[in-house]
Amino acid sequence: MAMARSPKLHIAMYPWFAFGHMIPYLHLSNELAERGHSITFILPKKVQSQLQHLNLHPTLISFHPLTIPHVDGLPPSAETASDVPISLHHLLAAAMDRTTRLQVEAALRALKPDFLFYDAAYWAPPLASKLGMKSIFYSAVSASAFSYCLVLDQQISKSRPIPTGPPPGYPSSTVVLRPHEARLLQFLLFPFGEDITFHERLTAAIKLCDVVSIRTCQEIEGPFCDYIERRFGKPVFVTGPVLVEPSPLAPEDRWAQWLSGFKPGSVIFCAFGSQNFPGKDQFQELLLGFELTGLPFLAALKPPLGAATIEEALPEGFQERVGGRGVVYGGWVPQPSILSHPSVGCFVSHCGFGSMWESLMSDPQIVLVPELFDQTFNARLLAEELKVAVEVEKEENGWVSKEGLCKAIKSVMDEEGEVGCLVKKNHAKWKETLMSQGFMSNYIDNFVRQLLDLK
Repeated sequence: MAMARSPKLHIAMYPWFAFGHMIPYLHLSNELAERGHSITFILPKKVQSQLQHLNLHPTLISFHPLTIPHVDGLPPSAETASDVPISLHHLLAAAMDRTTRLQVEAALRALKPDFLFYDAAYWAPPLASKLGMKSIFYSAVSASAFSYCLVLDQQISKSRPIPTGPPPGYPSSTVVLRPHEARLLQFLLFPFGEDITFHERLTAAIKLCDVVSIRTCQEIEGPFCDYIERRFGKPVFVTGPVLVEPSPLAPEDRWAQWLSGFKPGSVIFCAFGSQNFPGKDQFQELLLGFELTGLPFLAALKPPLGAATIEEALPEGFQERVGGRGVVYGGWVPQPSILSHPSVGCFVSHCGFGSMWESLMSDPQIVLVPELFDQTFNARLLAEELKVAVEVEKEENGWVSKEGLCKAIKSVMDEEGEVGCLVKKNHAKWKETLMSQGFMSNYIDNFVRQLLDLK
């Protein structure tokens, strides 16, 4: 007798208009489509061409483009967080709320999906409920950072100072902000859309959803997931890291050719993502830190604030001094593929959540230079809790010195030293766990079972 087939789901995805959110949503979409479920991926119109190559199942994953009408203060062509500095992200949130809400509602009415996955659209849960579907808040941010700022609900307001310690019952004494870093929490009080702060948006998005889901695993962030579940009385479904296996660089690739000119494990690779824009002085100090190591390096960095190009922002005489052993590049690079190249021995990262997982699942030693709130928590998770990385020491004003950067890099690349030996051993252990047979697929299979039960 033939076995009954599991019913297939139709899921709508509506992430925040940032690549660090849209790409994780698309990775999850690919995993769900691999199991036969259909996805409608709602995104800004011009992003379709930029993400199309990541859609591995175009017959099951359909892109539904949104028109992003102009909002005063935004550049005319701005559709994603990468198009504007962080200071203008609140206007992009206003565009999501005011000008795309009706488009999203019309699409959902026509498509009738079973679930709506979202994050920044705090108005999504009541809309989903009205249309008879379940709402899933899917976080592409770590559970440690997510839970820290979420449960400040009773402690934070425009009229009260930002608390300097962790919330009551927070499950870690190491994955926390240091007292002088409490300033990082100020962003929670900033406007993020029209007449709503970032903190109000986040808590509203959570309180009315049916389920919280997080791109993490119990082995690394289980206590933080449990904390969210207790504090909000919501089930928390975890999906695992949800990463694709990196493709090796083709021999004719420009980076493969350059990297192959150096001995195995000798090159420093630095990448800070699409939203970290240090000032020119800090940018130059970082480059001088790479120069100070005496090692070959590839730094994939955006031009600093106030500079139109990388070239005009380089320290005086820098290119002449580093010659062919140092490259500073302002465009996109295939980060996972570069990390898998045998010549790369150290990854200097801003520790965005995607980069955190990619660093754990590759071989190079890890040095962390976080800038934003969630990146700081990710860095503490790796450096203090898992002890697989070294975080560069900063001055209280956030400044990273060339000496501090050089010291951190040297400490992890000296495999005979105490620090280098410790982080290498711990890193290898976690990589083995995360890359073990069935680890990630089991998480997705269990996640699908949870969705089917919820439906």
